[in-house]
Formats: sequence, C-alpha cells, structure tokens
Amino acid sequence: MSLRRRAHRIARTVAMRWRSSLRLRVGTLTALVGLAALVVLALFVTMTIRDGLFEERRDRVLADAAARAVTVQQRFDTGLATTGPEVQDLANDLIVSLQGAGSGAVGTMLLRSPAEQSQVLINEAVTDARLLDDDDPVLTPELRKAVAAEGGQHWQSVELPQSMGGAPGIVVGTPVTLPVVGTYELYAVYTLAPEEETLVVVMRVLAAGAAVLVLLLGAMTWILTRRVLGPVQQAARTAERLADGLLDERLEVRGHDELATLGRSFNEMAESLQDQIERMAELSRLQQRFVSDVSHELRTPLTTIRMASEVLHAARDDFDPAVRRSAELLNTQLDRFESMLADLLEISRFDAGAAVLDAEEREVVAVVQRAVDMAAPLAERSGSTVTVTGPGRPCTADIDSRRVERILRNLLINAIEHGEGRPIEITVGVDATAVAVLVRDHGVGMTAQEAEQVFNRFWRADPARARTTGGTGLGLAISLEDARLHGGWLEAWGQPGDGAAFRLTLPRRAGVVLTGSPLELRQSLPDRTEPHPRPHEPAGPAAVPDLRVGGR
Repeated sequence: MSLRRRAHRIARTVAMRWRSSLRLRVGTLTALVGLAALVVLALFVTMTIRDGLFEERRDRVLADAAARAVTVQQRFDTGLATTGPEVQDLANDLIVSLQGAGSGAVGTMLLRSPAEQSQVLINEAVTDARLLDDDDPVLTPELRKAVAAEGGQHWQSVELPQSMGGAPGIVVGTPVTLPVVGTYELYAVYTLAPEEETLVVVMRVLAAGAAVLVLLLGAMTWILTRRVLGPVQQAARTAERLADGLLDERLEVRGHDELATLGRSFNEMAESLQDQIERMAELSRLQQRFVSDVSHELRTPLTTIRMASEVLHAARDDFDPAVRRSAELLNTQLDRFESMLADLLEISRFDAGAAVLDAEEREVVAVVQRAVDMAAPLAERSGSTVTVTGPGRPCTADIDSRRVERILRNLLINAIEHGEGRPIEITVGVDATAVAVLVRDHGVGMTAQEAEQVFNRFWRADPARARTTGGTGLGLAISLEDARLHGGWLEAWGQPGDGAAFRLTLPRRAGVVLTGSPLELRQSLPDRTEPHPRPHEPAGPAAVPDLRVGGR
C-alpha cells in the first residue's frame, strides 16, 4: 500500500510538472516526434540496405552456382567412367574439389533425382553431413520438386542448421547428368553471415546516430524554448511584482527581435499604468485630505451653530408652535450633522492609514451588554426586544473595546431599523482561537445582491424607505474597517422577508490569522406556524448564500 501511494504521489508530481511547464512539454514532444521520424528513417534505410545486400549477394551466388554446375557437367561428360564404381569415384573427387571454392559456399550435395529409374546406383555425395540432418534440413520438398520437374537453376532462401551457426543462407539446385547412373541434382549451399554482420553494423551505426540526433534535438529544443520562454517568464514575474505594488519594476530588453519588441511594449504599458496609478493615488490623497480638512474646518462654525441652537432649544417653550418645531428640528439635525462629521473623520483616518488599534484583553460579553444598554431606548421605541445568549464560559479577547462597541452598536441600530419591531437575538460564541458575535433580526431581510453591497459607504437597500434613526450611511462601512483593523471578519446573510444576520468574528489574540468562526452565519428559517407573522408572506423562501466580507 505504501508503494502504491508513493507511485501515485510520483505520478501526480510528474503530471503537475507536465501541466505547469510549457518548456517540458515542448521539449518532450519535440524529442518524441524527432525520435519517431528517426525510427522511420532508420527502418527505411535498413530495409533498403538489406535488400541491396541480398540482391547483390544472390546474383553472385547464382552466377557461382551456375559455374559450378557447368564445371561438374563438363567433367562428367569428358570423363572415362563407364561403370558405377568409376562414376562414384569421379563424383567424390568433384564434390571434394568444389569444397571451399566459390563465393562463400559452405557445402555441396550431389543427390539422386527422385524420378531417376536407372538400375545403376551410387552413393550420394555430401561435403557436410549436417546439411542432410533430418531434424534441421536445409533442402525443402518444394525446392527438390522444382529442380526435378522443371530443370534449370532454382534457388531458395533458407536458414542454415543451428549446428552450422543458424545464419541465413541460399541454396541453389541444378540437375546434372552422370554417365551410366542417370540424372542427379547438384545443390550448392551459401551463407549470408557476412551480409548479416554488415547489416547489424549499419543498424548499430544508425541507432547511435539516432541517439545522438535525439540528444542534440532535445538540447536544441531546450535552448530555443529557454530563449523564447525566458522573457515570457521574466514578464510574468515582473507582472506579479507590479501587482504587488512595485511599480518601478521593468523588463530587461536586449536586441531588436520580436521578444525585444514585446519587452519594450510591456515596459511602456507598465510606465503608463504607473503614471495612472500615481495620479489616482495623488487624487485619492487630495480627496482624503479635502474630506479631513473640511471636516475639521466645519467643526468651528458647527460649534457656534450648536451654541445658538441650544439657546433656541432651551427657549422653545416661549415660541409659537411653528418656531418651536423649527428649533427642535434644528437641534435634531445638528446632532445628525455632528455624527456625520465624526464618521467622516473616522473614515478619513482609515483611508489615510492613520487608524490605530488600542487592544487589550476584555470580556466580550460585557462589551456586548454595554452596546445593548446604549441601544435599549431605541429598541424600546421601535417595540423590539433584544436578548443576549452567552457561551456559558469566559469569553475574553484582545480587542479595542471602543471600536468593537461601535461595531455592535451599528449592527444593533441596523437590526432595529429593519427589524419591524420583532425580537432581535444576539449570540456570543468562542473557541480556542476566535470569538464571534451574531446579531439576528426577523425583519425585511435582504437578497444576496444586497448583502454584497451592504457595507458600501452611503448605500441603502431601499432609498424610498424612511429612516427612523437618522443614520449617516457610514456605520456599516466603519464597522467593516474596525473589524479588518482587528484582523477579523464582518459578514452578512439575509433572506427576503425572514430577516438578516450579521456575524462579527475576531481573533482572541492579536496577530492570529482566523481560519473559522465559532458561530454559523446562515440561520435556520423559522417555522411558518411560529410567532413573528408578516403582513406580506412570500410564496416560498429562496436560499440566499452567505457572504463573507473582510479579509483574513
């Protein structure tokens, strides 16, 4: 099992390397295609050389065999043998004289023709008895039949007996007429071992040449792909550094070819992007400074207006009803104006990176309770009840209590604003690394698209909906920045007609990277038979995915 896992791991590594490396794919495919082409070429060349060697050797063998047959026939015709023993002696002498003569002959046989009817017999003459081995014969019935029936010269490719080396060979047969004894068949056996050795040498040379060519082709492909892909990889690395904010990174351009043109174009694009980003950054700084300066400058006249408003508000009972109402509206709107200025200043500090976290170990449930106490009058006016469920054990974390309290207050105000007087549940959860607070209402709810935008500045799900709390539209945006400053998450989920849930998750110790939350964000929907009736019940709930807002 361990071996199988190791093999699987190796295969997965190779597959990953194959998918991720264009150079490896190009080099391997080029080498394989080159090798296939060389194999085909080597086979063609080998077959051509083999056929050429065989045909040349065959022609020489046939000419030599024909000369042997003529010599033997002349000797028998001019000989003075008139009896069987004399013919036997002459035949033996001729076979011995032919041994070793000619072009690569390894044996000669003089055999009686199967159709001969003469009553005078002589022994068959053979230079090497192994040629007539019944277990590994050289002569085939087809060749003997052709020589006996058709006459003339006939040949056949054969394999020599294993006792003689087993090399390929050629057997040539010719009928000859002997005095007194009649027709016999003369067979000459030739070896093709020298040609076979030559072919083996050629194949070895071709194999060595193919191996060298494949190595050269692979090396050349590797060099070319490196030359081509090197600038591409450099461009990818430079693009990554540009994406990381190192706007001064540029490609090194050498030469005047297409790759150099690509490098110059890339550098021009990077310079253009750097200019635009720097202009946008400068514009953003100017905007941040403008907001901050305006917010500060407005404080002085606002203080004066506040003093005058308080005087008018204190004496409102002495005014007629219209003036008294104006004094009350002025005081209310000044409160909202001061809250908006405070929020704008806070946002400008976040944008400028000047926000500082003053973290210390605090009991989170106590912070939650303070936020609930502060929002209690507003909840009472709207008819909502707020319940807090703790984890049942100590729930401490390194937090900036002022900022966390502000987050919870904003979430509570938002829940009261959209809760339509229904109960609001707050749940606190804790585990080894994180603490979470879930604020759940049962009001109008929101869709997935609305949940994606709920933390945007000045965004409202329904612009026509009247505000009862006089919010500035910056509360949730500031809450998100406060959560990020802690290294935490602020997430939203909702179901149209069934309310919404906001979950704040913070690390228990500063610097810890969150990997999960102690509480589930998506809540089970209440039964239709349960309390919290709604005036306009939708036909059926549509599942809305939870949305995580904020970085890890």
